[in-house]
Amino acid sequence: MALTALLAALLFIQPLHAQTTQSADKIIAVVGRNKIILQSELEGQMAQAKQQDPTGANDATVKCQLLQQMIAQKILSEQAERDSVIVSDDEVEGNLDNRIRYYIRAYGSKEKLEQVAGRTIYQLKEDMRDGVKEDLIAQKMSGDILKSTKVTPAEVKLFFDKIPVDSLPLLPATVEIGQIVIDPPVTKEMNDYARQKLEDIRKQIVDGGKTFETMAGIYSEDPGSRDNGGRYNDVARNGSGWAPEFITAAFRLQNGEVSQVVKTRFGYHIIQMIQRKGEEADVRHILIRPQVTTEDFAVAINKLDSIRAELITGKLSFPEAVGKYSTDEAAKRTGGMVADPATGSTDIDIAKLDPAMVLIIDSLQPGAYSHPHVFNNESGDRSCRIVYMRGRTKPHKANLTDDYGKLQEFALSQKKMIKMQEWIAHKLPTYYLKVDAEYQQCSTLKNWLVASSTSDK
Repeated sequence: MALTALLAALLFIQPLHAQTTQSADKIIAVVGRNKIILQSELEGQMAQAKQQDPTGANDATVKCQLLQQMIAQKILSEQAERDSVIVSDDEVEGNLDNRIRYYIRAYGSKEKLEQVAGRTIYQLKEDMRDGVKEDLIAQKMSGDILKSTKVTPAEVKLFFDKIPVDSLPLLPATVEIGQIVIDPPVTKEMNDYARQKLEDIRKQIVDGGKTFETMAGIYSEDPGSRDNGGRYNDVARNGSGWAPEFITAAFRLQNGEVSQVVKTRFGYHIIQMIQRKGEEADVRHILIRPQVTTEDFAVAINKLDSIRAELITGKLSFPEAVGKYSTDEAAKRTGGMVADPATGSTDIDIAKLDPAMVLIIDSLQPGAYSHPHVFNNESGDRSCRIVYMRGRTKPHKANLTDDYGKLQEFALSQKKMIKMQEWIAHKLPTYYLKVDAEYQQCSTLKNWLVASSTSDK
């Protein structure tokens, strides 16, 4: 199996199919004290691999490679338990939300995703939760193992020189783009309307005998919890993914109590405490967001027009404009540049961009700015932005001059994979590893089985 492919699999696994497969099956591998791999999990990973690459290698080879990846992840997870490596519930919840957004974009809509999966968003998240937690623990463990691994310029050149000229990779067209985002301001009238609507809902719950769960299912505008009656479990007092106003209001409540209306950056909430558990709590909430009018969007577009004029005339640099005007806090930390979520690189393959962005940048030359326009952000909300084209490349064969950064990534990836393989080889004798007879002939697993069998069980 290619080293870089195994590393990618170890560091980022999308477990939609594997986590939602519920059919009766058998255990095909046991790792360590209690880590098992089911036939259904492997079949789920196989289905996903075929979806991503329908013309890939034969099924038997791919299955062996996938099983090796899954065993490696179990070893990392087991080692993390030995070393007391943990992840917080907030990290798990944030990762779940990111994965659900990924699937919604991939399938086109929340409804389509639920139709294909045969599950609601809430059910999908619950199905995926344990697997995602194990993924994150394995990632943290691999990060600890590989954190000191670096490559020097000399190593990058050596890596490049070893590639035969006729085997130099053809690199796709890429772009470096940034954006300045301005959320439309909400009028006082719309704010007041949203607050009053939630006040009325609260009154029906507190005075009218309606259940919080039912009202959340009918009225809440939070898609992440609406299908579950507004419920979130294990909300931490120090949870970084929650608005501080929400956390403060929630932890003031007694069990069963309903809060007054609370305003956060997301809109207006009422919160019900279900159960306090020390520094964590199970809660329900109902979210009502103030509606944004056409006039509100016009205000944001006009503001972006003015910013664009200053950028074009040189009165303002792009990083300055991002810091001064962008309402996207995450963008401010990257200077407004858009990064590939899988690699963190700002040099992005055009094929990975959403179609709306591709249309926007189609005619942009390096150094140019798009006209202001309305778009759908990652949360599915409409906002306004201008896009900056910092640079772009055409498809070409890799070379050190134009592609040093990408070659550096390749060289580092290979070095990390070698280190990971060495680490696994070193640790295998300390692990129990049993593989079903059907997979014992996998060439990718033979050395691992031999190494594991030498340990004192």
